[in-house]
Amino acid sequence: LLAIWGLRSQASYFYVPSEILAARPDPDRGVRLGGMVEQGSLKTEPDGVTIAFVVQDGKARVPVRFKGIVPSLFVEGSGVVAEGKLAANGTFIA
Repeated sequence: LLAIWGLRSQASYFYVPSEILAARPDPDRGVRLGGMVEQGSLKTEPDGVTIAFVVQDGKARVPVRFKGIVPSLFVEGSGVVAEGKLAANGTFIA
């Protein structure tokens, strides 16, 4: 019991798109979104460092924006876990 209590803040839970849309987290609360990167959704914006893509779980889709360098294994059709916040317009800002 003490070990579980000590590890409670180390748990790495993530929401799938259908869960995050059904029970939207507080806009100020950082969460993780996990799912599959939808085929054909990956777009690099003109600034060269911002990408937009869609994460889906077979039931729902969530658009995501990320500014930064993506890992070399990040491709369409692969699994992803993004950390960030769900904006009021439904876009996940990672």
